[in-house]
Amino acid sequence: MKKILLLVLAVFLLSGCNDMMNTPTRRVEEYLGKYQILDSSVLTELDNVVDNSNYSDEYKEEYKELMIKQYQNLSYKIKNEQTDGDKATVIVELEVFDYNNALNEAEDYIDEHPDEFLEDEKETTEEKIDHYKINAMKEVTDKASYTINFSLVKDNKKWVLEKITDSDLEKIHGLYED
Repeated sequence: MKKILLLVLAVFLLSGCNDMMNTPTRRVEEYLGKYQILDSSVLTELDNVVDNSNYSDEYKEEYKELMIKQYQNLSYKIKNEQTDGDKATVIVELEVFDYNNALNEAEDYIDEHPDEFLEDEKETTEEKIDHYKINAMKEVTDKASYTINFSLVKDNKKWVLEKITDSDLEKIHGLYED
């Protein structure tokens, strides 16, 4: 009798926990958590981004390391969850390193001092510019806050995150241009 009672209790608890894990907020937390723990899917996507970046091969690995640092230091607060039937929106305030500001300042400096970035026997102009931008990003300690509205839909009783926009990805990377 005890075994049957334990089995019934276990089934009840598991089904109850499963419903508690199936919320729009929980899905967003899982998504952002993948960045923080450097999930393999996030790292694969990062590799694709780095491979397609404009950085010279020499600086692609350093750029990847900066993005990994960004992900590990990403913090967020769930501000609100709004559900309407099979649709939901989770509003999140995200805090990340402000790489965008550093890159804008680097671009301004490069524009104002073009002679410092002329090709020489050690580096091309492109490599000098990449080096300067990467170093500017390495120095960043300031954070930027962004709001992201994550959209979800219920599919077969399970909440599913809709495709994240490019601008929201830029916010996660700290590269969003206001």
